[in-house]
Amino acid sequence: MSAFKNPFNPNLRLHRGGCTCGRHHSQEAHDAEVRGEEAAIGRLVESTVVRALFPEDEARRNFIRAVGAGTALAAISQFFPLDAAKALASEGAGPIEKKDLKIGFIPITCATPIIMAEPMGFYEKQGLNVTLVKTAGWAVVRDKVINKEYDASHMLSPMPIAMSMGLGSRPVAVDVAAIENINGQAITLHVKHKDKMDPKTWKGMKFGLPFDYSIHNLLLRYFLAEHGLDPDQDVELRILPPPDMVANLRAGNIDGFLGPEPFNQRAVFESVGFIHTLSKDIWDGHPCCAFGVAEGFAKTYPNTFAALFRAIALATDYASNKSNRGAIIQAIAPANYLNQPVPVLEQVMSGRFADGLGNIRNVPDRVDFDPFPWQSMAVWMLTQMKRWGYIKGDVNYRQIAENVFLATDARKRMTELGLKPPKDNYRKHTIMGKEFDPAKPEEYLRSFKLRRA
Repeated sequence: MSAFKNPFNPNLRLHRGGCTCGRHHSQEAHDAEVRGEEAAIGRLVESTVVRALFPEDEARRNFIRAVGAGTALAAISQFFPLDAAKALASEGAGPIEKKDLKIGFIPITCATPIIMAEPMGFYEKQGLNVTLVKTAGWAVVRDKVINKEYDASHMLSPMPIAMSMGLGSRPVAVDVAAIENINGQAITLHVKHKDKMDPKTWKGMKFGLPFDYSIHNLLLRYFLAEHGLDPDQDVELRILPPPDMVANLRAGNIDGFLGPEPFNQRAVFESVGFIHTLSKDIWDGHPCCAFGVAEGFAKTYPNTFAALFRAIALATDYASNKSNRGAIIQAIAPANYLNQPVPVLEQVMSGRFADGLGNIRNVPDRVDFDPFPWQSMAVWMLTQMKRWGYIKGDVNYRQIAENVFLATDARKRMTELGLKPPKDNYRKHTIMGKEFDPAKPEEYLRSFKLRRA
């Protein structure tokens, strides 16, 4: 079958029969999705109008039963412009204030929705002209956001909390508009350590981490402590940009790392390392990266923010469908994005992978994508940041979580898109078999024998 160039990315070639946005096998499939989105928005508008006219549930039900839903809407449309309202909802609340945006990202699979939204047309569909900027490391991302060089950015999920609290930098309030990915990390060891499968034997080893304020740091510390090792005294933790982790493993500068994909799989691909533990086996469904904007961006550019959220949320939802992963891999593999071999990305995104120990494993949810920013996840991060001494003194867990993780706003916007967000902002989580109740953070913190606070 011959191929043609995707109009949104000349470097991405698609089979003929594809659609104009490059995300579907055919133009018919593209049009069907558009019709589906429009229909979902239309139903939401109709429901909102009917509820506004008949706020009492019983009165509303009686009216619809008496005349029928179709007749009811036809009658309402005689004095309320339903079609115009639907069109307005589909297009957004108003003109986009700032169409040209600069968004930073680190070249890891956690950034998949942010990255794929450019070549696959999600930004353009929302009327945005986005320039993605590949960034060297997380400290650089932080500084670019603080200096307002980026309008928004791919961030590690604890970073906005730390930045808002002034940990490691001057305080700058940052909002988590959406979570990018869940799971998708691993503990990888050098092949020379195949005889050290028991973490209790890791005393004296050196481990790479992407950033102090990262889920990787918090999960590795938790994992080590559960196996009786003090992460500050029994091992050495080194901060390394994710793209440098495999090279440092090969050079012997580190014995292993807890890092993002695709570098765990890349270490296996290059016969340098083996995958010891997937992060989902520590905390299944844990957050990793987030989509952050400086506080005030949404108020200054409300329509731009709404369009940006729609693009990211729809891209994240699209990525969560495993049948779309093949097209996504082709979109994000090129040098200007992840710059990774397609076979490496296929193993990561499909969950069928070689672990470097001679096994082929099948873990379909090795990496997944869910945009909802659970505030309970933020509370857990705060407990661990306090546990290891990053935060001193009393912590108003709930206030910080709700100021930074915009769960209520995300729910509203996801609902408008026809997505299905959870009804609550908090839930219990299980980490290495231990339940975390976000309503009792201090009790949870005191339950750990090994802690700094």
